[in-house]
Amino acid sequence: MATPLSLSLAQARRVALAAQGFTDPRPKGRVDRRHLRRVFDRVGLIQIDSVNVLVRSQELPIFARLGPHPRDLLPSAAAHGQLFEYWGHEASHIPVAQQPLFRWKMARAAEHAWRGVARMSKERPGYVETVYEMVAERGPVVAGELSERTAPKGAWWDWDHAKLALEWLFFTGRITARRRVNDFARLYDLPERMLPASVLAAPTPSEPDARKALLLLAARSQGVGTLRDLAEYHRQHIARCRPLVAELVEAGELLPAQVEGWKEQAYVHPEASLPRRVRACALLSPFDSVIWERPRVERLFGFHYRIEIYTPAPKRRFGYYVLPFLLGDELVGRVDLKAERAMSTLLVRGAYTEPGVPDGPVAEALAGELALMAEWLGLEQVVVEGRGELAPALKAAVGPGPAPGRSRGPLSRPAKPTAARTSPPNRYRIGGELAGG
Repeated sequence: MATPLSLSLAQARRVALAAQGFTDPRPKGRVDRRHLRRVFDRVGLIQIDSVNVLVRSQELPIFARLGPHPRDLLPSAAAHGQLFEYWGHEASHIPVAQQPLFRWKMARAAEHAWRGVARMSKERPGYVETVYEMVAERGPVVAGELSERTAPKGAWWDWDHAKLALEWLFFTGRITARRRVNDFARLYDLPERMLPASVLAAPTPSEPDARKALLLLAARSQGVGTLRDLAEYHRQHIARCRPLVAELVEAGELLPAQVEGWKEQAYVHPEASLPRRVRACALLSPFDSVIWERPRVERLFGFHYRIEIYTPAPKRRFGYYVLPFLLGDELVGRVDLKAERAMSTLLVRGAYTEPGVPDGPVAEALAGELALMAEWLGLEQVVVEGRGELAPALKAAVGPGPAPGRSRGPLSRPAKPTAARTSPPNRYRIGGELAGG
């Protein structure tokens, strides 16, 4: 094995954030699907989640990297055959070119599908085939449409069973889906009606080759990571990935590394870069790929983060929908956000800094990002409630809202972080000789 590279923790953070696109400048003009492709080139896939207390989670990673963008960017890309949905890191938007890399998982759906879904295929195969035939005849369809007495005469049919059958077919790849814009429901249809013919005609790699390709995609998107980090990016079994990572190291497609403070062996993608500094300023979705793996977040940033959506309100520490705040190359705080659409308000229910982080600079940067988000969401004001040690400074930085019954129009606070996103051009290619801090 090659002599491991040596990375300080600060270097590892910069490598990881650069790999995730946080040293790329935000666009200055209109954002379109070209910019969206750039994001997917960095992150590989975007997790989908239905919680809509602020905005659908899958939109937030795009905002974090591109700033304000058309809200239909993801649906438009899916409708134009550029993205498909499958079980990548949970349910995910994935570039269609990667579809062949998941065919092994489709072929082994019985191992990966939920228990009830897999049981449906075993206990009622004829029913599943009937559902498939109806999708072929009527697609695209949502599950509810197959429960409205549209079944063959005398058939036993209800939403639960139709949904299970559809999900089994989805797991196996016999049907695919995209999201209906108005209610987020899955629209199921045949792959040949949703995916490009060139993708469907692409050869199917062997399972080991497909798994290795996914590990390399994970390494490229993370920059640096442990075996667990690389495997969990696409929810692969760690034990099955261990020999594959060894093969990639032997072939020079992954570089072994030691990261300051990490107990486990790390691996670096040869094309990863080490910028001299990162000047990021972004609010991260609870489902952003930077913070998917909580142990990795603690190793990289010293930031303890847990989603409290399902925690009873009296037991929540920070709030219901809490977004970490990335400033420079550090996670410096977090905010509990809610879009109060009836009042046209972006409500900050709680604002917190990490221990030892000064409130002033964080509040000023965060206020700018919140104003940018409010304007993007079509909300007229940002209102900060009193919870959290950052709240007073943030409230002062945000300033007063409009007078009662009066709209301030588009928020006027400048988006300072947008112009400051670019890092200096000097950066090191990890595959070469490391230098500098």
